[in-house]
Amino acid sequence: MIDLDALVALRAIDAHGGVGAAAAELGFTPSAVSQQIKRLERQTGVPLLERIGRGVMLTGHGRHLVDEGARLLADLEQIEASVRRQADAVAGRIRLSAFSTATRGLVAPVIRALHDAHPHLEIVLTEKEPWDSIDLVAAGHIDVGIAHSWGDVPLEIPDHVVAVPIARDVADVIVHRSHPLAGREAVTPRDLLDEGWIATPEGTICRQWLGRMHDGTGRRPRIAHVSTEFDSHLALVRAGLGIALVPRLGRAPLGDDLIAVPTHDPEPTREVLALHRRTMAASPAVAALVEALRAAS
Repeated sequence: MIDLDALVALRAIDAHGGVGAAAAELGFTPSAVSQQIKRLERQTGVPLLERIGRGVMLTGHGRHLVDEGARLLADLEQIEASVRRQADAVAGRIRLSAFSTATRGLVAPVIRALHDAHPHLEIVLTEKEPWDSIDLVAAGHIDVGIAHSWGDVPLEIPDHVVAVPIARDVADVIVHRSHPLAGREAVTPRDLLDEGWIATPEGTICRQWLGRMHDGTGRRPRIAHVSTEFDSHLALVRAGLGIALVPRLGRAPLGDDLIAVPTHDPEPTREVLALHRRTMAASPAVAALVEALRAAS
């Protein structure tokens, strides 16, 4: 009979690109993961991995086993969730992913509170961008993912993944206290046409929204500097190097040098979503986590 733990290890190698990364994700040593794969190869009688340079990749047999095994693991996941629902047990291990501002502003205190309330519940957090969380939840590598959707920027969520709204966040334009717009009660994109923006990288959801904010002006935002982290945006604005659009969730204190100016026409809002597979809908642990996130927001 196929070793299910070894099948999970093979799936992790496929998802994370190597034995070492899979071991780190699963909480094992690389040697232990390698032994699991060797045991699985003995059970199936076929090679499942082949070495490519310094790394490994799945053979055709390994790919078939991972693809076919996904249905089996999903069925087992649903059975486990149902059993825990009958026992009403908030216990077990939940793999959680979240984007950085949600980690700071929402997730950290929720995990602490759940650990205190349910000592048999383990939550393991990894920071991921929203689209990565969607893919990882959909593929079964993460149990619950926290993502966000800005306005009408599309966020494609597979049918077998449930998206639960848990919060609504708003972004403000951050300017230096000496900036001419610092005294305004609110601004519109037309007020900002000649400004230099500190923005997230091209292709990110936040950058897409910044572009869509300017759709009605006939001009694109002028990008002065690019940085991934909003804390860096604040530092660059503080240095007088531009303005930034920064969400309120998880935002560091602005101090005396920075001013948050509300924006409208359109108002920059994003919906924060908790994602999980439908097979885990009956899990008391998943339900407790999602409800705690919604209550905390």
